[in-house]
Amino acid sequence: MIKALKPLIIILILCCAGTRLSAQHSFDLTNVSRLKTYQDSLQHMSDATYNASNDQDRLLANSRFIKTLVTALKTPASFNFPFDSLKRISVIKSPNNALRIFSWYVPNEDGTYRFFGTIQMATKDGKLKMFPLIDDTNNIKDLNQITGNKNWYGARYYQVIPVVMNGRAPYYILLGWKGNNTKTSKKVIEILSFDKADQPVFGKTIFDGVKAEAAKNRIVFEYNKLNSMTLSLDRTVNMIVFDHLAPFSPEMQGNFEFYASDLSFDAYRIVGGRLKLVENVEMKNEPNAMDDFYIDPKDKQNKAENKL
Repeated sequence: MIKALKPLIIILILCCAGTRLSAQHSFDLTNVSRLKTYQDSLQHMSDATYNASNDQDRLLANSRFIKTLVTALKTPASFNFPFDSLKRISVIKSPNNALRIFSWYVPNEDGTYRFFGTIQMATKDGKLKMFPLIDDTNNIKDLNQITGNKNWYGARYYQVIPVVMNGRAPYYILLGWKGNNTKTSKKVIEILSFDKADQPVFGKTIFDGVKAEAAKNRIVFEYNKLNSMTLSLDRTVNMIVFDHLAPFSPEMQGNFEFYASDLSFDAYRIVGGRLKLVENVEMKNEPNAMDDFYIDPKDKQNKAENKL
């Protein structure tokens, strides 16, 4: 009798498992459908932000966008939804799948920019864990200042590179476009780590450069707005390669409105968890239009930004 019941028990177990899988699949499909709906709304709100006629209306439209984005991210398993239809919003996920960063900017009528963003962390139960990024650029007078998510040196990030040092939890190298004003543009190499309380920290003394230079917690490049600048990770040599910026003439030293690439390249090599400056790097291929893909290949507008 017991032997006869064994096949029946196995069948019941398989049926129950199949029911659970079917319910989970249905749940996942419901979430995906919900997130697609949110994404459509977010895209319309993003368009409304950029098409607004004045600063006040842009910020109002952007605040609606932020509220809807937060609601969308509260949807279970939202971490795995790409939001790849949001053309003006950069969404980059770390290769170790620990976090992803949403970042974008709102242009001001005076030619400056205000940046917005959030860090979304991966969680085992799929619940929302995030850190809003509050742009505090105007109050940051020292570029070496260590900051947090509430006094963020805003940027629109386009690449994230995790670095493990001595087997400890990684920090992240962030490459970003910062914009600036009507005369100059900026790009930044930012360092993101987390303190003992798991709070985000921006800036870290890991840059090894010329001996005469003071220790730096982040690197900021500034150059003439009509010129372009390459800043990207070259995986073949494990270096962050960038244009060497120089003034048009010696008397313009320190006036970044007159800085541009001198057609040479420097780099930071990732060695032992630190970034070591390497000057006059030989590049096999000159930078070309493909460099724009380090910003965001989905965003035609950003291709123009990468040339700024």
